[in-house]
Amino acid sequence: MTRLSHRIALALMTAPLALALSACGGEDDTAATAGTGPSGEPVETVAAPEGQQWSEVVTKTEQGGYLMGNPDAPIKLVEFASLTCPHCAEFYESAERELVSDYVDSGRVSFEFRNFVRDPIDITGAMLTRCSAPESYFALTGQVFENQQQFFDSIRNGGEGAYQQAVSAPSDQRFVNLGQLTGLTEFFAARGVSIDQGNDCLSKGAEAEALANATSEASTQYNITGTPTFLINNTKIDGLTWPEVEAALQRAGAR
Repeated sequence: MTRLSHRIALALMTAPLALALSACGGEDDTAATAGTGPSGEPVETVAAPEGQQWSEVVTKTEQGGYLMGNPDAPIKLVEFASLTCPHCAEFYESAERELVSDYVDSGRVSFEFRNFVRDPIDITGAMLTRCSAPESYFALTGQVFENQQQFFDSIRNGGEGAYQQAVSAPSDQRFVNLGQLTGLTEFFAARGVSIDQGNDCLSKGAEAEALANATSEASTQYNITGTPTFLINNTKIDGLTWPEVEAALQRAGAR
């Protein structure tokens, strides 16, 4: 990692409250088109292991993401997304059911989610989604998206002073404080990640820095200017919405 990328990563972990509550999306998010995208022959379905569905197969990737589905699927969809991005929450709401049932469970498409963290609140949520078994990751991530507004409300109600005090704490306490301030720690405790377990995960400053570093590196490698951003077979596609992504998957052969 370059010194510049490292400075960017550290800035992400102490972003001001205004940035943490800001909008998201790329610079062309109001005029994104599906583009030409990849193309290919129709791909055959692939049977899941006996007694399972592909959507039940979840593995952590070398890039730090979580992959759902057939690890050897010929069509690989990657989403870079932020837990504090309303556009990402909208994509989850519109895409999750069809993406899983029509594409991932066919064995033709794998879906990898890579946290693209924008601010300390985002990092806090991302650390907690990773605090349980890999099989829980997608369900926990989805529940954060479904309840995103309540975390925004909690941080606004706490005020700028409380937020700045939280992010100014030492790295082993910063995200513990933010988990309490946002209500994220209690939210995850109601979903199987105990308060003690969550605080232990949030105290690991090295994990927070790894998330920020991965974001800096992905931003440079793929020229990511907003979230969500999608790759199909390691090629960035145009489009932020499920119809656009689905059309690209079909052109790639998932049909």
